Amino acid sequence: MKKLLVFVACVIGLSACNMTGEKQDALMQERDSLQRIINEKDIELDDILTTFNEVQEGIRRINEAEGRVTIADGNPESASSKEVIRENMDFIKQTMQQNREMIAMLQEKLKNSSIKNSQMQNTIASLQAQIDAQTARIQELEAALAEKDALIEAQGEAIAGLSNNVASLTEENRIKAEKMQEQDKELNSAWFVFGTKSELKEQKILSSGDVLKNEDFNKNYFTKIDIRYDKEIRFYSKSAKLLSTHPAGSYKLEKDKQGQYELHITSPQKFWSVSKYLVVLVK
Repeated sequence: MKKLLVFVACVIGLSACNMTGEKQDALMQERDSLQRIINEKDIELDDILTTFNEVQEGIRRINEAEGRVTIADGNPESASSKEVIRENMDFIKQTMQQNREMIAMLQEKLKNSSIKNSQMQNTIASLQAQIDAQTARIQELEAALAEKDALIEAQGEAIAGLSNNVASLTEENRIKAEKMQEQDKELNSAWFVFGTKSELKEQKILSSGDVLKNEDFNKNYFTKIDIRYDKEIRFYSKSAKLLSTHPAGSYKLEKDKQGQYELHITSPQKFWSVSKYLVVLVK
């Protein structure tokens, strides 16, 4: 267009010397008309090319955002990965909508334009194909993300269920352990008492010369011990006699430095095998 204008101007210039003023005016008007046409087409073309470049830039930014979504999706342990994915998906959808609107605008401009260029039509068709391909990929990506979210939610529920089961089992095991400890402690518990004859009779521990003959003796009068650890019992008396039955050889009844008796249990399991109650008469 610009070359044609230059050529026309040259022709007018060369012919100007041989033309009348009226003819020169007509040629100048024709030149100005051609210049306006060229300027209009340049403006129209610039507008189309600007929109064209904006669509290409939108496609490029969508590809970058799609890559960020893929990277974030492959890094689920990142605390901000879900936020990154959401932000980029929102950006992709918004940019794709803008691209579709600009493609429609390009097609309308080219349709109404005086510029008839098949190559530009093919380029717009290529842009449309790229946008369609991106749309298909984004739909697949959204479906994959939705499936992954569903899987993560299911895993979360499963983990929560397992955590509840573990907590329940932990509590059950704690209760069982406490119960076993109590049972073990009970199995290894024994009771002893020492007192004068009148004291033992008063508590119904000694009755008619028999020890622990009846079940109604005062059990609270006894002291509870753990036979695994309590192997020495002091009676604080210079006179002591075992009234309850305990196997010989499983204990020693000896005096300390003050002449007071104390019991040394040398074989606890054997000593307590007959009775878990030790009754000692003192004076």
